[in-house]
Amino acid sequence: MLNVSARVHVNRVTDPVGRWLVDHGIAPDVVTVIGTAGSAAAALWFLPRGELLAGAAVFTFFVLLDLVDGAMARARGAGTPFGAVLDSTCDRLADGALFAGLTWWCLGVGEERVLGVAALLCLVAGQLVSYIKARAEGVGLSADGGLVERAERLIVALVGMALAGLGVPYALHVALWLLAAASVWTVGQRIVAVYRSAQDRPPHDQPADPASPANPTAP
Repeated sequence: MLNVSARVHVNRVTDPVGRWLVDHGIAPDVVTVIGTAGSAAAALWFLPRGELLAGAAVFTFFVLLDLVDGAMARARGAGTPFGAVLDSTCDRLADGALFAGLTWWCLGVGEERVLGVAALLCLVAGQLVSYIKARAEGVGLSADGGLVERAERLIVALVGMALAGLGVPYALHVALWLLAAASVWTVGQRIVAVYRSAQDRPPHDQPADPASPANPTAP
């Protein structure tokens, strides 16, 4: 939801930065990889050690580069198919590292085994939300929308981490359990969206599933 409503305002900040980087010969794919490497390193270094505030701050800095690479692509006139796949792949890596780091802390130094269940739910459900959309679009169906998309997942998790790092009681508990429930709900919403999209399409327009055993070209 925030992905759409906040995009215009965010672009006003990121577009000048993107143009400056492109003018200095930096490729968007380089920024994508640097941002992902930095955010994953921050999540897997700070969070398992219990340094939640530092982890939230450093992760936020690097994940914001994900906004800059889009601005760079716009400054160059258009993105590339490879860049789009790379960007989506790196988003999954960064998200996975964040919730893996939180799970690691919960089951280790944090001694919060029950909270670790919430972190795992966030990890799995968050990946499923993105996968369902990609898989649906691969067979010509639609799975847009949902209660929490990537922007909402990151904001809730990072705010909860920062508040917990500042000593606010149960801030991370509230954030992770709320996010786990919302992410599972979003998985259901996207499954329903795919079903409705399939129902709205005439039977003769249904594309063959490339992963189906009946398809001899399936990998």
